[in-house]
Amino acid sequence: MFFLVSLLGCDAGLEAQTPLTISVGTNNLGPSISSGFSGLSFEISQVFPGNDGVHYFRPENHALVTLFQTLGIKSLRIGGNTSDRDAGPNPSRADLDSLFAFAKAADVKVIYCLRLRTGSADQAAKTVKYIMKHYADQLDCFSIGQEPNVYPKTTNSIGVISPRPDYADFKQKWQSFEKVIIAEVPDVRFCGPSVDDNPHWPQQFIADFGQSNHVVLITTHLYAGRSAYDVPSPEIGRDRMLSDEFVDAYQKLYDGFVPLAQAEDLPYRLEEANNFYNGGATNVSDTFAASLWGLDFMYWWAAHGASGVNFHTGDKVSSNTGLRPSRYTAYVTSTNGFQVRPLGYGIEAFNVGGHGTMLSASVSNPQNLNVDVYSVLGNDQNVYVTIINKEHGSAGRETNVSITAGEGFNTARIMSLIAPNGDIASKTDITLGNSAIDNDGDWKGSWTDLPSVGAEVFSLKVAPSSATIIDLIRR
Repeated sequence: MFFLVSLLGCDAGLEAQTPLTISVGTNNLGPSISSGFSGLSFEISQVFPGNDGVHYFRPENHALVTLFQTLGIKSLRIGGNTSDRDAGPNPSRADLDSLFAFAKAADVKVIYCLRLRTGSADQAAKTVKYIMKHYADQLDCFSIGQEPNVYPKTTNSIGVISPRPDYADFKQKWQSFEKVIIAEVPDVRFCGPSVDDNPHWPQQFIADFGQSNHVVLITTHLYAGRSAYDVPSPEIGRDRMLSDEFVDAYQKLYDGFVPLAQAEDLPYRLEEANNFYNGGATNVSDTFAASLWGLDFMYWWAAHGASGVNFHTGDKVSSNTGLRPSRYTAYVTSTNGFQVRPLGYGIEAFNVGGHGTMLSASVSNPQNLNVDVYSVLGNDQNVYVTIINKEHGSAGRETNVSITAGEGFNTARIMSLIAPNGDIASKTDITLGNSAIDNDGDWKGSWTDLPSVGAEVFSLKVAPSSATIIDLIRR
């Protein structure tokens, strides 16, 4: 948890008055947050025109372009099960033209998944050649295959069941694809292995391809809560999202491959992530708990050196062999634009305070409250402290906070992410900076001045089930 919090002791008198004390300096710098950190992931089925013949991803979709810009989205990953395991026709050139025209309008880079399981290396090479010829500036990298570690078992005509492929199978097929593609497009950029919550395949992939084969990024997927179908109740699901159980899942994946990637000087990214797979859990993934979870998830991985996170989203996402309405999506299509769901507010809160370099803040939390604190030295040289109070329900407590800022930071302002009555089950009327995000993608959130209570010392109250961003301004 380095660069998140450093726990210190606290005397009894201070503990009684201020359960949380934070000391911020600008000397203990951590990882820089990539300018392309915030991302979304979509099924490739979203690239095809709808029933009305109109593309979703098109530069004329002004509300969507605005929403991407409002949320700070800089990475657009196209993949999902419909790109590989459950794939239909390949996108046409017109589909790709519309996608990349949108990417240019929204100023995002695209990670594009090529079909591996039943795909053709020659067809993949044609797709890569077309994209690189026309849209190289908007292309981040190509992955080959979607979650090949969990391809379903197959049964042949006489009832013999074939097991899922192991890494050796994947490696052989991946090599056959990259050989054909590189022959056609020598400057191609690859990423991978794009597996689901499995540190072992990235380890082997780094060893085999990390310093060769045009691999520029290690990609992995994570749904920390696993299947939405296994959530016993909404209350339990929401509690799990805000508990150490989820953090333990992050740490396990990180420990399994990231040190090796960093030793090889390879960036890594969670190119597909969310809380529960199979489209998310009803009354869990679509609630304010997802706002707090998503904000915490982004900061945790930023503090651990990830180059970014792409939340899987969209009106419908793949579940088993079909599409189902998405519960964990950041937003959904509405009649006059897009309705931002709770996760979208967490992404926007990160966009407010998550640009710059992570700092190590010293935090005293003697009551062991379910609170996380992150600090960032902003690109504007202000310090942004984000406090996520995950205390909730009948036991949720308002937290008194004292912040001691570094020298020269004698002015501050705050912005809060809240839901009605502090209810983590809320789905609507969520606000950030006293404002909702409009259906046209616009947001008019504002700051509130926070007076100092002493020399470079600030005091505030953080409500349960909320997040607060403090902007410490250097004068």
